[in-house]
Amino acid sequence: MPLAAFVIQIFFGKRLPRQGDWVSVGAIIITLILSIAMFVAMLLGNDPDFKQEASFTWLDMGAFSIQLGFLVDNITVIMLLVVALISTCTHIFSLKYLEGDIRYSRYFAYLGLFTFSMNGIVLANNLISMYMSWELVGVSSYLLIGHWFEKDSAA
Repeated sequence: MPLAAFVIQIFFGKRLPRQGDWVSVGAIIITLILSIAMFVAMLLGNDPDFKQEASFTWLDMGAFSIQLGFLVDNITVIMLLVVALISTCTHIFSLKYLEGDIRYSRYFAYLGLFTFSMNGIVLANNLISMYMSWELVGVSSYLLIGHWFEKDSAA
């Protein structure tokens, strides 16, 4: 959901009503609801060995291949809930805090990318997947930190 919100915000954000802030906030609220549902299912399931994993070959060069994938277990479900909750609070706070900003739409796009990247770190099933998500967190953090690049007080 946050990745879809990022793509919509980047390409259509300025043309949407309220610069598309509702797309990002809606996507993160849906993510929070899904995280809560997963958490409740985990509590009701009461299975300490719960584990779902999916992976695919990203690069295959004969004897060498790189796998990317996702792992969902009990700890992952808890961390997804934490990320979704904090991100939802950040999105809602940003609605008023950035009201009237000239790059309002772009900010919400970057925030969606950051949330997607954090979820990627939580869901990664190997170091390559985690590293790629970590780098995306770094890029999106850089973009968010540099949001007010023209202000001397923000430099």
